[in-house]
Amino acid sequence: MTKKDIHVVPHNDGWATKKEGAKRAGVVLPTQKEVIERATEQAKRENVEVVVHRKDGKIRDSDSYGNDPNPPKDKKH
Repeated sequence: MTKKDIHVVPHNDGWATKKEGAKRAGVVLPTQKEVIERATEQAKRENVEVVVHRKDGKIRDSDSYGNDPNPPKDKKH
């Protein structure tokens, strides 16, 4: 089974979650914060990564919730 990371992306109605390879958005909510919370819950269940994008589409941040045998040393937490 391939890993399908969850992206937090801008949407016409606010912000949305979108799994890699998906054609449609998952959850759509008004604020990025709300969508990040939902994406994090889902990523923890599925052991995948959350990739947060800015309004211009560039990646702002990412957090891994998978089983990484060599995790990086997290400087931000």
